[in-house]
Amino acid sequence: MDEDQIEGCVSGYLKQKGFAQNDDKLQLSNTDSSLQPNTLNRAQLERGSARYHDGYGRLRSWAYRSLESYKHELLRVLYPVFIHCFMDLVAKGHLQEAWNFFNTFREDHEMLHSRDLQKLELVLSPTHLEEMEFAHSLRQSKFNIKICRYSYELLLQHLHSMQSTTIIGIINEHINFQVTAGQPSSISDDPEAVTLSGSIQDAVNQINQKEILWGMFEDSVEDHIDKAGALLSGTEKGEGEGKEGDNDESKKRSIDVGKQGNSVKKVKKDKVSSATGKNAKPEASTISAAPRIKPELPLPTVSTDVELSILEDLRNRVQLNSVALPSVNFYTFVNTHNGLSCSSISHDGSLLVGGFSDSSLKVWDMAKLEQQSTAHFSQGGNDMSQNEQVIGQNSGRRQYTLFQGHSGPVYAATFSAAGDFLLSSSADKTVRLWSTKLNANLVCYKGHNYPIWDVQFSPAGHYFASCSHDRTARIWSMDRIKPLRIMAGHLSDVDCVQWHPNCNYIATGSSDKTVRLWDVQSGECVRVFIGHRSMILSLAMSPDGRYMASGDEDGTIMMWDLSSGCCVTPLVSHTSCVWSLAFSCEGSLLASGSADCTVKFWDVTTGIKVPRNEENRSGNANRLRSLKSLPTKSASVYSLQFSRRNLLFAAGALAKSGC
Repeated sequence: MDEDQIEGCVSGYLKQKGFAQNDDKLQLSNTDSSLQPNTLNRAQLERGSARYHDGYGRLRSWAYRSLESYKHELLRVLYPVFIHCFMDLVAKGHLQEAWNFFNTFREDHEMLHSRDLQKLELVLSPTHLEEMEFAHSLRQSKFNIKICRYSYELLLQHLHSMQSTTIIGIINEHINFQVTAGQPSSISDDPEAVTLSGSIQDAVNQINQKEILWGMFEDSVEDHIDKAGALLSGTEKGEGEGKEGDNDESKKRSIDVGKQGNSVKKVKKDKVSSATGKNAKPEASTISAAPRIKPELPLPTVSTDVELSILEDLRNRVQLNSVALPSVNFYTFVNTHNGLSCSSISHDGSLLVGGFSDSSLKVWDMAKLEQQSTAHFSQGGNDMSQNEQVIGQNSGRRQYTLFQGHSGPVYAATFSAAGDFLLSSSADKTVRLWSTKLNANLVCYKGHNYPIWDVQFSPAGHYFASCSHDRTARIWSMDRIKPLRIMAGHLSDVDCVQWHPNCNYIATGSSDKTVRLWDVQSGECVRVFIGHRSMILSLAMSPDGRYMASGDEDGTIMMWDLSSGCCVTPLVSHTSCVWSLAFSCEGSLLASGSADCTVKFWDVTTGIKVPRNEENRSGNANRLRSLKSLPTKSASVYSLQFSRRNLLFAAGALAKSGC
């Protein structure tokens, strides 16, 4: 029996029973049977995708209309809801609706999460959610959001009135609220207000349980000096009693900044003692109190001349604190035509190097420059600028020493502790070792597969570390052309590297917004620091090795405790990239240099002593402990270096447009 016969039998049966209207409906359903399911499915899809757009839009409008005192806490909810709405739409196959949603609301999150949005732009199909590590980790993790009780109750009331099961489901599945008592925090940009937990955070917590030894290495020059401290203190006391009458005369003398004369240091010591009394001694003993750790790497011996030089510098060191700030010697590169890529200053401030995009390095001798009437440096289109030609006519030599050998832009340069060697890294995927005494290239180290962003000598010399676009950091020794260790684990570019004072660890900062601490001997990651909202550009270790500072692209500086892996305090004051960080020799001050054309000093000692839980209870924003801000003359700050005598050297390039 065919379909027509079946239809006729059914129609006749219905007529016999008096269901004439049903016959018409049967014919209509048979006529449109191929269209009806598609029409219903399309309507359901449109209603499903619209729920995400409407629900998020209503939540967003309510959050922006809330009271100012609670708005910054309620706005924290928007970003997790936004990215999970987008990924849910992609996972369900609503690709066009997902991109409409993404482009409509992405502007709200561009300022804080621009790099995350760039990664999410690459999600073009449901399979990408599983294949891309970033998207997969977001879907497997939960956001922890700090919020006060009243803000939390306001949010619950609004969600109940919205009656949007889609948004409520996302919040229940992907957000954990950490409700605090009292009023909302006065710090609107607290980096710990929104954190991730889940499989990634569990792995980080497991890594951060490993034991690390954060002290200084034993048998160092400083350690030898500390052991002989009684003899030195007695000698200095006798000298001080005999020269008290010369202080007024010393203050009238001209100050030779580059040579750091003894008269300058005596005057500075008098200023410190009169301003702080006995407060200088505890700061000086902070490093002495640090535990001594045996280095895991065989370190080179220090020559007698170098040890005597360090001893002389330490005897003339100025003790710094929040009252007695350091003197700053700032060197400005002019006429670089945006060609300066990096700069670095030797530990004694006697040499300055600039790395340029034309693959060259130029080294200036400060002692020679101080004999000239100008302190500016220039790089013209030709190898000799107008100023250099005048100098060449008088002295028969250039103002600087030119090093050529790289075949790409030079991204980093660093001097050895004694200043006799110079390392440089480049886009040509190589690191080169130069002799500042012979003015020649000694070795070319190859191993990275992509441009090398940073390179740093170890505090003891001989060893150095590099980091690259290939997401790895590598440990090298001067006498081997191949790397000794390869540190792999970052999810994006490794942008900066820094050695621990005891030479047993290196720290790396990455575009994945994390900082990692690595064991040099085993190559194992022993700490992961999470809290930055943008790529990390600079790192610095405290002299006792207990704390680390990191600066990011947004201008935020975070102080970390290496033992616990936790953030001690965020320092928020810069308005642009933090390109350089440096601790004072006794560790009481932190200096930061930024693209906002300022050098800032931070009171590290006071900031570390205040517990974070006390600040959270009081709602006090006193964690932003900027002691002083020194603006430059429209020059971005590229590098900072404290000398052993606590004089701060800084260098930067003059910006035509200004800061």
